[in-house]
Amino acid sequence: MAVRSTAAPPTPWSKSLAEPNIDETAFVHPFSNIIGDVFVGANVMVAPGTSIRADEGTPFYIGENTNIQDGVVIHGLEQGRVIGDDQNEYSVWIGTNASITHMALIHGPAYVGENSFIGFRSTVFNARVGAGCIVMMHALIQDVEIPSGKYVPSGAIITTQQQADRLPDVQAQDKQFAHHVVGINQALRSGYICAEDSMCINTVRKELTKSYTSNNGFERSNDVARSSLGVETVEQVRYLLNQGYKIGTEHVDQRRFRTGSWQSCTPIEARSVGDAIAALEDCLTSHSGDYVRLFGIDPKGKRRVLETIIQRPDGVVNNPPTNFKGHTNQTNRSYNDKSYSNSYSNGSGSGKLSGETVDQLQQLLGSGYKIGTEHVDERRFRTGSWQSCQSIEVTSTREAVSALEQCMENHPGEYVRLIGIDPKAKRRVLESIIQRPNGPVGSSDSYKSTASAPASGVPVNYSATSTGTATSKRLSSDVVEQLQQLINGGYNISVEHVDQRRFRINSWSSAGQIQTRSAQQAAAALENYLDQYQGEYVRLIGIEPKAKRRIVETIIQRP
Repeated sequence: MAVRSTAAPPTPWSKSLAEPNIDETAFVHPFSNIIGDVFVGANVMVAPGTSIRADEGTPFYIGENTNIQDGVVIHGLEQGRVIGDDQNEYSVWIGTNASITHMALIHGPAYVGENSFIGFRSTVFNARVGAGCIVMMHALIQDVEIPSGKYVPSGAIITTQQQADRLPDVQAQDKQFAHHVVGINQALRSGYICAEDSMCINTVRKELTKSYTSNNGFERSNDVARSSLGVETVEQVRYLLNQGYKIGTEHVDQRRFRTGSWQSCTPIEARSVGDAIAALEDCLTSHSGDYVRLFGIDPKGKRRVLETIIQRPDGVVNNPPTNFKGHTNQTNRSYNDKSYSNSYSNGSGSGKLSGETVDQLQQLLGSGYKIGTEHVDERRFRTGSWQSCQSIEVTSTREAVSALEQCMENHPGEYVRLIGIDPKAKRRVLESIIQRPNGPVGSSDSYKSTASAPASGVPVNYSATSTGTATSKRLSSDVVEQLQQLINGGYNISVEHVDQRRFRINSWSSAGQIQTRSAQQAAAALENYLDQYQGEYVRLIGIEPKAKRRIVETIIQRP
């Protein structure tokens, strides 16, 4: 394999004319350049059109299993160093299992931690990006340190430490997206290596010729052409095996699913994709009518990675469609629920529930929470004497909406509220009023209203238990109540915004956290954000501080 790598050129900055040190298992495309003191670890892929130049700032380190994609530029200034994980000084350090994607710029002094993802055309300069971070597209990170496990949205400009500290945590679907990209590039690495071996490429051509059918289509190779597993699941298995992870499976019936009492299937000791898929299918067949999930096991760290449900009791097997951000939805059921949520909010549903409530239901169900409802008349409302509606034991948004509407019909002229319940901790994570004595809150008409006309009925005074009385002319009573619930529950509150163009690709930017325990002050802070981002979507975020995950996302302003 021809590798375009040379010693650093003799310049005023070069103290030595060191040459790259490239592991024999790495793949460096001949249409890329590596110059100077650059260490390239095992199984690294350097794609066509990359430029890695340690001719001014030096040395560089690229950890094993990392992929450097097409058009990436890695360079460094003469002055300035970062401390690598080996405690030595580097101009540029990129940790293991990182993804530096198309056209990104890493300019030293710069540090990119292990398992991090740097999105298309993003720039990291004079900065540290912690382990497990995900930086989306067209972002700028300069003169800051991004804490580990943080998410940087597309288009974000992070140039102060305060901005960096306010970034949201990476979510499970973000990690799945990053793992998916790594898996694809490891497959590309294998493909590039094969392409340079005439015997390998001839074998592939023969297989492709055999798989071509008279129906003018291709059948997938043996490890993919299984009727019961989706392509995403097969690619996940392939990625886990390529990374050296073990494969595990577990199953649980519907009753035990609510308590999280999973049981292991027969251990999978396969080292090929075909054998692993055959073992997976045996587990699915043996436990039809159960939930079945797939996960990887890191043999070194003895921990689980990439846990995904691949079968549900209704027989649906995971083959998730991809949304605009590249994230994969967990199941076809959740994707269909999302479609239902969209059609409901567009007016094709019954109109008793707002689109925000339907979205809230989907978020709760998608996070594994139970749904509850309560009602109370006007007299008992003042004393907080709520009574439960009929228990809701459903797993789809459509069924949950029907159950909520039934509760509202059974209790006209009363307050009705939606409850989210964490089944493991046995505590409430959400309380949201969806009906008042004068009718449903936030009907489908008001859901479409602008920010100047609150989306959920007429604002009312809300008496907080310990923080005074919160009132708002701009915020609906539901939003004020939601703020109070979040504060009373000890949750963190933050705000995100997005313009109409980026809204279509779900590329939200963080506006910052609200650092107060007063509902009145929080409402005032929200109103300031509404003024600051007029003409944009603005949403309220509730974050559980211990688990560092979102429990509420509510749009409070539309263009």
